[in-house]
Amino acid sequence: MAQLDAVLFDVDDTLVATTDFARRARHNAVRAMIDMGLHVPEGELVRELDAVIAEFGSNYDHHLDKLLQRVHPRTWAGINPALLVSAGVVAYHDTKFRELRPFPDVVPFLRALRDAGLQTGIVTHGLTTKQAEKLIRLGLVPHLGTNSIFISDQVGISKPNPRLFQRALDTLGLTAARTMYVGDNPTNDIQPCRLLGMRTCWSRRAAKPGRGDQSAAAVADHVVDDFKQLAGILRSQYGVRLDMG
Repeated sequence: MAQLDAVLFDVDDTLVATTDFARRARHNAVRAMIDMGLHVPEGELVRELDAVIAEFGSNYDHHLDKLLQRVHPRTWAGINPALLVSAGVVAYHDTKFRELRPFPDVVPFLRALRDAGLQTGIVTHGLTTKQAEKLIRLGLVPHLGTNSIFISDQVGISKPNPRLFQRALDTLGLTAARTMYVGDNPTNDIQPCRLLGMRTCWSRRAAKPGRGDQSAAAVADHVVDDFKQLAGILRSQYGVRLDMG
């Protein structure tokens, strides 16, 4: 029976449905701008905002400013554009404060792993401040080692570079063969970990379209739809004594 010392996790769409949340938050931002007086159909604004995000990246800080630049000025004539942008920003952040939560089984699973003596940690792609804030807002830090959080921006190595994962292994004193990584993206999460010889689990409950076709190099050791399934795998195939209550 294979042995495990640690389970490391991706964050976005693995521990929290980030894609679905972002979609709702953007819709709410657009509606708030319309309520403030922007005269553009909601569907058109959403499509244009999606285009802005695709062009400038999700971590760009001025999506709504760019959105306003791309619609005709007559659609907001007589309105201070700062109010339109601020209305959207407030609506987006209000949605974050109200709705951003981890999947219901995440905290019980992390607690059970720690109680079973396994080390837990995070290897995530994104900006340092945003990812750290997300972990705190989700209430996950108490269930992780504070020295076991690795953010690509902070480390200086981005997914899918295997060196990001190797940095985590080296820092935590872990061996690849006795460490599992859980992520939602076969290319960014599974493939680099397989190259290092880590155990891999594809968590597909929030998988984006097109992520169902895994290349040969990105085929995970395990595929699950929730952490109850993964808990069963850890019990039966790795001898981990897990109690999720």
